[in-house]
Amino acid sequence: MSTPDKAIKKRTSPFRYGIGMFGTSIPINMFKSFAAIFYVDMLGLDMKKYSLVLLIYTFVDAIDNPVYGFLSDRTRTKWGRRRPWLIIGTPLLILSFILFFNVPSFISSEKGSLFIYMLLMYILTGTLDSLINANYGALFPELFPKDEERAKTNAVRQVCQLLAMVISIALTPVITKALGYQLTSVIYGLVALAVILYCTFGCKENLEYEETEKPKLIGSIIALVTNPKFWIFGLAGAFYSAAFALISQAIPFYVKYTLKLDSSMTTVMLGVVLFVAVIGIIVWSAVIKKVEVIKVWRIGFMIMAIGFIPLYFAKNLGTAIAIECIMGFGIASCLITMDCIGAKIVDDDYERHGVRREGIINSLVGVMNRLNGLFTSLAFYVASEAFGFVSGDEPGDNPGMAAKMLLCVFPFIAMVLASIFSWFLKFKKVENNEQISDN
Repeated sequence: MSTPDKAIKKRTSPFRYGIGMFGTSIPINMFKSFAAIFYVDMLGLDMKKYSLVLLIYTFVDAIDNPVYGFLSDRTRTKWGRRRPWLIIGTPLLILSFILFFNVPSFISSEKGSLFIYMLLMYILTGTLDSLINANYGALFPELFPKDEERAKTNAVRQVCQLLAMVISIALTPVITKALGYQLTSVIYGLVALAVILYCTFGCKENLEYEETEKPKLIGSIIALVTNPKFWIFGLAGAFYSAAFALISQAIPFYVKYTLKLDSSMTTVMLGVVLFVAVIGIIVWSAVIKKVEVIKVWRIGFMIMAIGFIPLYFAKNLGTAIAIECIMGFGIASCLITMDCIGAKIVDDDYERHGVRREGIINSLVGVMNRLNGLFTSLAFYVASEAFGFVSGDEPGDNPGMAAKMLLCVFPFIAMVLASIFSWFLKFKKVENNEQISDN
């Protein structure tokens, strides 16, 4: 079954949609990357309790993602299916994000209230982020139905995401040192609010989809869980997400405890690898014109996996940065291909079943990716148990090895598994030169 014949009267600018990734990335990158160093190292929360927060949230996230996608797909308004959710959810996300880093003075680790506060605010911020991304991500295959448009738009998205990472991950240690986490979160939050709403009001949904059949939750879930392509792509993405999450969270510990350098060097390490990734996106965008997307995707996984081996043995900042430059090209390859392959799964599902359910598919893929919380939670627990790392006040006898465990060992395992799964995802070409699943 083909996409509805009626053309969208107003096209959405790839830049207008793509810049939305800048807004969605700024708060959540700071949230995910610096939650550990802020609560564990600065506020004194036990690392095992932090790992418990990640574990609990993983199960919450596994429930809320498909619910948000289902509600989005069934929404029918004159403003579209996705935009109302983005307009309502964005201010709530920004508020909870700011509260996460602005801990009330009466909250303390000694009384146990810090753990409760973090748990509640982590769940609230995370679930609102899921709401935003379920709807923002669902717009991608709808607004840009052609492969060429998708490649161009996704390149814009990923450059915007990497620029957001430069600010919200690489520069955050310097900014927070000058302004503090509290004020930094307020600034990031207001910037994100403005950018997401600018993107949202510029997206022109196809109102013809308002007349299409509303998907049913159980039927949609059954259709996906019986699709092997969904599982292969989802598991590969989950392990990649786990590795990426550990990189951003572990580098501050690695710089402080393994390399024994000032926290400002975290900015240098993260800044260089993200800058290389931006260059890598430009390079891979040209490569994709001649090489299949699936091959570029696999190459990125393998580059990342191999890079963790020499990184484990790095003795100084220069060596670590040189290795991460190579890994940056691998990250760029993954960033520019993941969403394009995910859009193909959406296309394939519509061809099979004739129901528009971008939201549910995007959300369930998101559930698979968020399962990285199980892996990252395990990594923090093992690092704490094996090396006695409790908190910044009690780093144990060998915090340097604990940091290497977080940054090198567990991400290496994750990327090896991601690479293995990627080889089981097959595509074939059809007459119109587009690729669809061969199953």
